[in-house]
Amino acid sequence: MLPRPRLVMLAWPLMAELVLGFGVGLLGLWLASRESDTASAAFALSNQVLGAFFLLFRVISMGVSVVITQNLGAGHVSGAHQVARAALGASTWLGIGAAIVVFLGAGPLLDLVDAPSAVQALGQPYLQMLAFALLLDAYNATMSSVLRAHLRTREAMFNILAMHSLHLALCLPLMRGFGPVPALGLPGFALAMAISRGFGMAVHLWLWRRQLNLHTQASDWWRVHAERLGPVLHIGLPGAAEMVAYRMAMLVSLAVVSGMGTLQLATHTYASQLMNLIVLFTVAVGFAGEILVGHQVGAGHLHQANRMVRRSLGLGLAVSFIIATLAAATAPWTLQLFTRDPAIIASATTLLWITVLLEPGRTCNIVLINALRATGDARFPVMVGAVSMLVVMAGGSWLLGVHLKLGLVGVWIAYACDEWVRGLLMSARWFGHGWVGAARRTRHRVLRQRRALQA
Repeated sequence: MLPRPRLVMLAWPLMAELVLGFGVGLLGLWLASRESDTASAAFALSNQVLGAFFLLFRVISMGVSVVITQNLGAGHVSGAHQVARAALGASTWLGIGAAIVVFLGAGPLLDLVDAPSAVQALGQPYLQMLAFALLLDAYNATMSSVLRAHLRTREAMFNILAMHSLHLALCLPLMRGFGPVPALGLPGFALAMAISRGFGMAVHLWLWRRQLNLHTQASDWWRVHAERLGPVLHIGLPGAAEMVAYRMAMLVSLAVVSGMGTLQLATHTYASQLMNLIVLFTVAVGFAGEILVGHQVGAGHLHQANRMVRRSLGLGLAVSFIIATLAAATAPWTLQLFTRDPAIIASATTLLWITVLLEPGRTCNIVLINALRATGDARFPVMVGAVSMLVVMAGGSWLLGVHLKLGLVGVWIAYACDEWVRGLLMSARWFGHGWVGAARRTRHRVLRQRRALQA
């Protein structure tokens, strides 16, 4: 059995990555809020739209990570390298397609979430500039997943640290202006992101060669190897479909909030940023658990995988509850970093106390869905989760927030109900051992591929 420090050793670099990424986004929100609450709402709403497109890249990066861990667990290193190289071509075409759609359709995309006219005027040029960073993020998501699957989480973290440091160094002068550099506002933040993502991609290539002895060829960047991507899509498509359902439900709820007015949208934005900070530790534990479960399934160690997931879940529940309580208790002071409006602060604080009740359900979701995916049981989470997200989260946001006139409180109650419904369903699947059959099939598939390559 893998010792407990192994999970923590994998999780803390992932946690550091997530905190760094969150910190950059938080700085961008803070800089936007210095201009106006409308600018901060445009920043957050545009990033929500962009996040929906980033799910396309998760189809590849999510599947690549799981399939590589399974191959490595079975001792099939050459197969893992083939999968990594095949993912580059897929990332190229997905990245180009997403960038074109975002650049040309920035206005209509903001219309879809019912952005107020003042918010759209600021959000459209920002979203168009983000399209350039989107293409580079497609590569970075895939290449970073490959490093983590090889248990190189620290190397991936140091690259993310350098990338975000460069972003921070550039976004301040580009957004606010410095010397001959004009103040670009929100597009300046996006331009700094694009430059930093290009730097991160170059470092990833270097780490592939130095740490993994993984060398790419020119054709890897544009050729799509359907046979190698089959197992990747088997994992990635259901996982991405689940995330698409989540994003769709979230966009519906955002449209509900946008219809309440700019003040409510700004309140939702600030509370959401703090809620995202709360979940970072759980996400890190979930990703670390997915990596370890993939290795253990590939090696055929199903009992060890079960014990490790139970340990991960207990750790995640304890820490996330403590962090959520601290965030809610300190919200009247931390929210003053973004706004001085007492009505916004009071309303956002109430939403964060609802988050304390939400977190146990969300922790079960994150830890167990990642574990189920790593075993090869990728379809169950999307089949049962999509119904809850679209009915409970999206429908509940309208029912409670608009029809029953509970406003933002009603929207966040709907969030909590959705997390608990899905969390209980995922717990029943894992603890009822419904994943075992998929894990055994995954183990047999990897062994067959290794024997075929050696023959």
